[in-house]
Amino acid sequence: MSEMSPKEFKHILVGVDDSDDAQLAFRYAINRAKSDGAKLTIVSILEQDNMNVYEAMSKDFVHGQRKDLEEHVMQYQKLARDFGVTDVNAVVDEGDPGETIVKTVIPALKPDLLVIGSVAKHGVRKYFGSQAAYMAKHAPISVLVIR
Repeated sequence: MSEMSPKEFKHILVGVDDSDDAQLAFRYAINRAKSDGAKLTIVSILEQDNMNVYEAMSKDFVHGQRKDLEEHVMQYQKLARDFGVTDVNAVVDEGDPGETIVKTVIPALKPDLLVIGSVAKHGVRKYFGSQAAYMAKHAPISVLVIR
């Protein structure tokens, strides 16, 4: 072990929403992508359990919600480009965030690092958010949880 250097990542996936911890994760991810010269993919998941049953059944409502989320994620993409990350993509999907990222997004995009925030909650969850815990346990790639 004469020479050790930190691992450089080639493709970083960052999960975003508007929580403070996700903002921290995003800031870390753009810094890391820029320093490593890595591709950055920004992902946000439309959670249908935040909708009532009538909203979830309305294709117009779901389409409108998804369109709003896609526009919002494009703002993150612009921020990353303005910061100097040259290869930036944005992805929006629907479902349970942890499961969708682990079972759909990661296999499709093949990143080598997932950066996520962990929302502080009550009890055991205040130490490690349930979505973050799920992704850390089940993701087939390195996971960095930002708090």
